[in-house]
Amino acid sequence: MAIKTGKYTVPITILSIFFGSSLILWFFTRRVFFLFDLPYIGFAVAAGIVINIASGRKSSGLGRRVTQLMVGLYFLFFLNLVIKVNMQIEGLLFQVLTGFFTGAFIHYAIAKLFGPIIFSRGFCGYACWTAMVLDFLPWKRPKGRVKGAGKFRYIHLYLSLAVVAAFLFVYKYNLKTGSMESIYWFTAGNVIYYAAGITMAYVLKDNRAFCKYLCPVAALMKVPARFSYFKLEAEAGKCTMCGACEKICPMDINIMKYTFQNKRILSTECILCSECSSVCPEKAISITKGFDIGTDGYINYRE
Repeated sequence: MAIKTGKYTVPITILSIFFGSSLILWFFTRRVFFLFDLPYIGFAVAAGIVINIASGRKSSGLGRRVTQLMVGLYFLFFLNLVIKVNMQIEGLLFQVLTGFFTGAFIHYAIAKLFGPIIFSRGFCGYACWTAMVLDFLPWKRPKGRVKGAGKFRYIHLYLSLAVVAAFLFVYKYNLKTGSMESIYWFTAGNVIYYAAGITMAYVLKDNRAFCKYLCPVAALMKVPARFSYFKLEAEAGKCTMCGACEKICPMDINIMKYTFQNKRILSTECILCSECSSVCPEKAISITKGFDIGTDGYINYRE
């Protein structure tokens, strides 16, 4: 049974995970870089959550925007231009297929593969450098999902795998961390993502359309997110079914469905942005802790 979290349980847990991971990696590699990299990201995410708590429910997006900028710009400029590591999905696939695990694999392992078992798709809500830009667009209140379009995320993932496999095994090309080619891959990938994301947001009037229909990373994160320890939950006894939470949810989750069934918000689409909590007039929605298996639920589809 899920129980409410303490006020600072989530940021403390995130700090602990990132600081603990940095110490483990430093111990085995003796690379001082890990003593800065992961603690910085953990601090940025925790700081954003604390800002949300301090600024009040009606300003819940402030801390998240701060975190998005702190982490997103760090990835785009420092890790890309200075460290020269490709953090796009192709960077991970190059490392997986060659068995050479460095920065991209570590990032994906903590933030996107194993981390979601604890904090669901919080990376998508707080730390994604693509969403950092898309969330500044004006279409913040989606009108429902395009039925069946989510499958394109999996197609994108498979195409990325096919492209990397072709470069490795057909053209005998390997992308190495620390090379100029890494900058080219990461920059080109981001240009394509931003162009696609902005175009989709404009056409569908939905800032998060790219996340819902085309992002390959979301496809990877859905499986571990089903078991997430931290999830949002609406108290059925307080809820008046006004629908404010569903109208503002950037991921089109059927929040009232879960509330009516006395369940936590189990959808693997939840990015823990807490926008629903900020607009709830009854203050019925909060983060709870406990393990359970999620199922997806969306509000009305757009035909």
